[in-house]
Amino acid sequence: MPIVTHIALFPLSIPLKAPFVTSLGALDAVESVIVRVTTEDGLTGWGECNPFWSINGETQETCLAVGKHIARALVGHDATDIEGLHARMDRLIFANNSIKGAFDIACHDIAAQAAGLPLHRYLGGTKDRSLITDYTVSLGTKERMAADAQAIIDNGFQVIKVKLGGTPQADIERILAIRGAIGGKIPLRIDANQGWSPEQAILVLNALGDANIQHCEEPIPRWQFMELGRVKEASPIPIMADESCCDHHDADRLIQLGACQRFNIKLGKSGGLFKAKKIIALAEQAGMEVQIGGFLESRLAWTAAAHLALTSEAVLFCDMDTPLMFTMDPVVGGITYHAGGRVEVPRTAGLGASIDPTHLASAIHVC
Repeated sequence: MPIVTHIALFPLSIPLKAPFVTSLGALDAVESVIVRVTTEDGLTGWGECNPFWSINGETQETCLAVGKHIARALVGHDATDIEGLHARMDRLIFANNSIKGAFDIACHDIAAQAAGLPLHRYLGGTKDRSLITDYTVSLGTKERMAADAQAIIDNGFQVIKVKLGGTPQADIERILAIRGAIGGKIPLRIDANQGWSPEQAILVLNALGDANIQHCEEPIPRWQFMELGRVKEASPIPIMADESCCDHHDADRLIQLGACQRFNIKLGKSGGLFKAKKIIALAEQAGMEVQIGGFLESRLAWTAAAHLALTSEAVLFCDMDTPLMFTMDPVVGGITYHAGGRVEVPRTAGLGASIDPTHLASAIHVC
């Protein structure tokens, strides 16, 4: 039984090659938190979160502060008791799913190592298919976005995600400009990040119905989820819930409302793999399709996400591109990127990824 004896928290900051721009604002750097969990029998598990202020209400500072309390609560806990881990964290503090997700990943890493299995196999999955990630065009002028889309195609990616959420006419012109640059063959995925009203969403989505768009993520404000079904019914483009679908409780509510056709699952929203799998199970039962996405995590957390993507045939879409936007890579092992956006998971036991110690600052808190 791998009992937790030691936990360390580290801030991780990395500049981006270019600003990452959505309707919620622009980011110039990654501000993440790394969790390292050690057990009495010498196993070490790694986890990560990238708190996204405007979506999950957490920051690097809050994650480090809350993480101290969680760390104290988990010392002496069996790292393989994942359900008990979440019971302790949820009893201790409400929400804070980003930092909880980092602890969840680290303990899953240990549990899979203890079982001698790669994480996807420990989670019940098999490595019987390829994972293909899209690459994202940030929000900007239509000219800049069209040029960025062309560069993505030139680099061999098979699908493009486009950030929208401005005025309806400007967003329509952005997609038309991209189509003018790259043609109509390469599929697009669009993400308004809550930027439209229901009426605006219906207008834009109908105007773009023939633009070979696979789905639209979170077209309207998350608190208007009761209106999401109306948008879905009026749209020729499938609707994917993102900000309105954090954990399995949200997913269940959206299913009951018939609000969308797809879910975008992020470990930083769900609180980690344990609850993410609950969302997938609900999607499977409802016959819905799923995307595995994330925030601006390094390849460490994305490795966990990629393992998760191999656990269900309901996972048809992958949005795993953000590590390619970093100015440096602090991860040892982990997922690898290949031609055409193909993503490969490591074959070693556990997560198969860790952080190079030279990239870590001094531990903020050690238990």
